[in-house]
Amino acid sequence: MNTTRHLFTSESVGEGHPDKLCDQISDAILDACLREDPASHVACETFASTALVLVGGEITTNTYVDVQDVARTIARDIGYTDADYGLDCDSMAVLDMIHNQSPDINQGVAGTGLDEFKGQQGAGDQGMMFGFACTETPELMPAPIMYAHALLHRATNLRKSKKLPWLRPDAKSQVTIEYDGHNPVRIDTVVISHQHDPDVTHATIKESIIEEVIKPELGKTGLLDMQTKYFINPTGRFVVGGPFGDTGLTGRKIIVDTYGGMGRHGGGAFSGKDPSKVDRSAAYMARYVAKNIVAAGLAERCEVQLAYAIGVPFPVSVMVDTFGTGTVDESDITRAVTEVFDLSPAGIISTLDLCRPIYQPTAAYGHFGREGFPWEKTDKAEALKKIIR
Repeated sequence: MNTTRHLFTSESVGEGHPDKLCDQISDAILDACLREDPASHVACETFASTALVLVGGEITTNTYVDVQDVARTIARDIGYTDADYGLDCDSMAVLDMIHNQSPDINQGVAGTGLDEFKGQQGAGDQGMMFGFACTETPELMPAPIMYAHALLHRATNLRKSKKLPWLRPDAKSQVTIEYDGHNPVRIDTVVISHQHDPDVTHATIKESIIEEVIKPELGKTGLLDMQTKYFINPTGRFVVGGPFGDTGLTGRKIIVDTYGGMGRHGGGAFSGKDPSKVDRSAAYMARYVAKNIVAAGLAERCEVQLAYAIGVPFPVSVMVDTFGTGTVDESDITRAVTEVFDLSPAGIISTLDLCRPIYQPTAAYGHFGREGFPWEKTDKAEALKKIIR
C-alpha cells in the first residue's frame, strides 16, 4: 500500500446498468429457489441484450421457479418499462436455458465423493477468496467505493421518486480520493454518467447532478473542496443505454461488488451462486473475519485470504495481512482467526446462515459495507481480543 500522498479511484454502476440487471435477475432466481428449498444448488447466469433476456446455468432444486416472471419483475422494479430506455419488461423475450447440476460436482459438495471426506460437505470448487476491512469509513470499508455506491443510490431514489424525472435507469459513477498514507484527505474528482431523456439539456443535467446528488451526499464527508473536479456525462449525451446500448452479463462487475480495487479479488463472481459455492460464501466469510479483526482494534487495515479445493471440507490456506497497521503479530492474529471462526464450507454456511433468500439485494450497490447482512456483524471482535491477550 502506498504510504505517500497519492490518488486512488473506485467506480460503481447503478442497478440499471446491464450487468447489474443480470446480477439481480440471477440472484432473484437464487432467492426464489432458496425460499422454498434451502438445499437448492444454483449456478444461474443471465445475458441481456436488445429486447432479450436469456437465463441459463445449472440448478438442482425441489421447487419451481417462474423464470419469466422473475426476470420481468426485476426489470420492471429497476425501471425498464419502455423500449426507449433500453429494455421493456413486458415486451422483451425471456429464454430459459437452465439445466441440472453436474452429479460429479454434487458428490463432492454432498460428502459422497472420496472415502476420506465421507459425510463432510466439501467446497463446491477450488479457488482463493479475499476479504478486506479498514478504518476509512464507519462501515470499515474503503472510502472511494462507498462514496461511489452512495452517489448512485441517491440518484436512483431521485429518479424513482420523480424528483429528477428525466433520469433513466442506466448509470455509472467514479470517485477519486487523495490520500496521505492510509488517510483520505480530500475528494479530487467525481464522475457520474447517467442515462437521461433526450429533451433535457446537458447544462440542466450537470447542475442537477452536482447540486442534488453529489453535494448532498459527499458534502457530509467534509472532503469536497474548491479544487474538486466534476465530470458529469462527459460525452455530452447519454440517451441510449441499458441492454440496448451495452450487452449485460452476470458476474462482470466483481470489483464494483467488493472493494473497488482497494482489496484483492480471487476472480470468482457472486451473483446467481448458492452458498455451497465458496466463490461467494468464503468471500463473505473473509470479509466477516477481516471486519472483526479491524473492529477488535488489532489492525487499521486487514486483508484475509482463504483458499479451498473442490470436495475438500476445510480451507487449504488462511492468510492475514495487516499492511503494517497491526497491533500484534500477524501470525498471532491468524492463530486467533482459526480458533474463533469455523472456516469449513459447512461452518461458513452455518455461521452466516446463508441458506436463505437474502441475495437479490446484494446484487446492486455492493455486497459489503451494508447493514443487515450477517457478514457485516462485528460480534466476534471480543473473542479475537480475548485469545490475543
